[in-house]
Amino acid sequence: MGTVVVGYVPKPEGEAALSAGISEAKLRGSKLVVVNSHRGGQEFDGTRARTAEDEMAAVRATLEEAGVEHDIRQLVRGFEPAEDLISIAEANNADLLVIGLRRRSPVGKLILGSNAQRVLLDAPCPVLAVKAQ
Repeated sequence: MGTVVVGYVPKPEGEAALSAGISEAKLRGSKLVVVNSHRGGQEFDGTRARTAEDEMAAVRATLEEAGVEHDIRQLVRGFEPAEDLISIAEANNADLLVIGLRRRSPVGKLILGSNAQRVLLDAPCPVLAVKAQ
């Protein structure tokens, strides 16, 4: 059984990535690993941690409803999200890594977000980048 890794953030781009990841996992008969990465620090206090837990509980419910085998990794390690995604994709021998992209201004379109760019350049497997609606 293969593995599809999804980078998830509780924003439209994260929801788009999760939806595409579920579709890909079903299509491939693969396990889905959802990664939610936080840098941590002073902003990630008890309130923010509880909010993140609630957000991931909603993701878990979505995955159970979709009927895909899954694993959820919520990381607070001080790393950039791209580093966490790449390392989990490597550790799981991922067949595909799915990320969501947000809309950007005309100037922002010239420069892809640094995390997305890093994933696209350094991922050990193909990357599916999906746009948020």
